[in-house]
Amino acid sequence: MVLHEVDEYLGDRKGRCMADSNVRELVAFRIDTEEFAVDIGSVQEINRVVEIRRIPNAPPHVQGVINLRGKITPVVDLRGMLGFPARPTDGQSRIIVVEVGGAVIGFLVDAVSEVVRLPKASIDTPPNVAGGDSVFVDGVGKLDKRLLILLNLQKMFLSPEGVRVTGLG
Repeated sequence: MVLHEVDEYLGDRKGRCMADSNVRELVAFRIDTEEFAVDIGSVQEINRVVEIRRIPNAPPHVQGVINLRGKITPVVDLRGMLGFPARPTDGQSRIIVVEVGGAVIGFLVDAVSEVVRLPKASIDTPPNVAGGDSVFVDGVGKLDKRLLILLNLQKMFLSPEGVRVTGLG
């Protein structure tokens, strides 16, 4: 099971040597029919969707907050933030909890796929797309016949173009 694989990796990463600087280790996930990935070093945990409490007057893509072992954690709707149509969560939906700039943030995805070790040589620079959210894209990874869109969490959550959610947590 993917969650077991991710849990094992996250629990073991402190003891692992990340000596291979030619490889990026990523958590791959799906939104709609597209595959995305983020650096595993930012991922704290992956959870099933729990009750998300809405916050009045929150930024548009902030879904609300969850209680994560006593810590109030903001949850961002990544689907909406990236321009995908809304859809209800289901049994495959997950909240990926990450640390970005010292803030803990959860983001909602349709499903978590796998942990990927991707050679840096297989990652192309992001395409220059005028006006789109490509500012959040760190690169495009080629894995077999699949393309993974690598997201830059710093730009997504801490830049002026991104969604600022740190004030909620």
